[in-house]
Amino acid sequence: MTGKAQTAPSARKARTSPRGGTRTTSPGDLDIDALLDDPTTEIIVCCGSGGVGKTTTAAAVALRAAEKGRTVCVLTIDPARRLAQSMGLTELDNTPRPVQGAAVDGGSLDAMMLDMKRTFDEVVEQHATPEKAAQILANPFYVALSSSFAGTQEYMAMEKLGQLHATGTWDLIVVDTPPSRSALDFLDAPDRLSSMLDGRFIKLLLAPAKGPARLLSAGFGIVTSALNKVLGAQVLTDMQTFVAAFDTLFGGFRQRAEGTYALLQADGTAFLVVAAPEPAAMREASYFVERLAGENMPLAGLVVNRVHETGADGITAVDAESAAHKLSGGTTAAGATAELLAIHADRMRVAARESRLKKRFTAAHPAVPTVTVAALAGDVHDLEGLRLIGDLLAQKA
Repeated sequence: MTGKAQTAPSARKARTSPRGGTRTTSPGDLDIDALLDDPTTEIIVCCGSGGVGKTTTAAAVALRAAEKGRTVCVLTIDPARRLAQSMGLTELDNTPRPVQGAAVDGGSLDAMMLDMKRTFDEVVEQHATPEKAAQILANPFYVALSSSFAGTQEYMAMEKLGQLHATGTWDLIVVDTPPSRSALDFLDAPDRLSSMLDGRFIKLLLAPAKGPARLLSAGFGIVTSALNKVLGAQVLTDMQTFVAAFDTLFGGFRQRAEGTYALLQADGTAFLVVAAPEPAAMREASYFVERLAGENMPLAGLVVNRVHETGADGITAVDAESAAHKLSGGTTAAGATAELLAIHADRMRVAARESRLKKRFTAAHPAVPTVTVAALAGDVHDLEGLRLIGDLLAQKA
């Protein structure tokens, strides 16, 4: 669904509030609290390459919003199930579950984990007759498609987002996008699925064997005969049966995908691009920012996770390394001090490298607000840890 907009700003601009006035985002620091306090913010999508902390960021943002009085649902697609653990839940599944002790002032927080196949099954059950739904759900080709087809997880994440928003149960939905090879897969999935459903092979499977199509079907018979030898007759038969039963749902898939895509472009949506201060992650973040602008999607800003701070002691890496060299080989106390100075020098170099990466991003995208989150000593595993991340995001810690 590319090319829907020729130009777009690189950062979120003015938004009219129902209370009057506008909210603006200017270059500089990303104001997370302003985003959460704005009642017109209905969807926040946390996106970025894998392993950069999207799940933790999404959970922390959702918790902070709930404790500001919002009614929130956080949708995660996290195979490690860390979100359930951090929120004190024994499990997460395709049904939103309340998180206890996570809200004040009338707010609430529900959490769920996308079950890709179950969501696909729900779509079939909702949009097909009971007889046809049973036929589709039992078809071996459908089972394979709904479980492992490339792009199905990303597409079903969009389906679930559309379902959640349509209920009107929550005034804010926070989405943790799938841990895909590329963060852009979340935006590309509807096009890929539509292309598959509209493909020439699918149309051939549906082609009637009469009229002008008779010659085409005759030619296709030669193809299917060859495929029967390669795949086996039953596999091709299953595929044809699935396509024939599923044909009436094809248009509905495309229509809902387009509706959810428009929802992502709406003023009530905000994208948070999440990155780690590493070259590959920052390049992916830069690419995603440009893609969001090209798709006319509202970007709130960039979150850079796990940043190493330089501290305020004023000891440079060169000075620390020089002092460590002089102290090495001395007394036990001097040796211990030398080791600490060497660690400090390494940390300063890491911090300097991360700072250069952030400055490079800002130079390329000066209109994108950013916020950095300091690296923590350990993993986040409870609500207090998520609250700390929320404070760091809001620059309150």
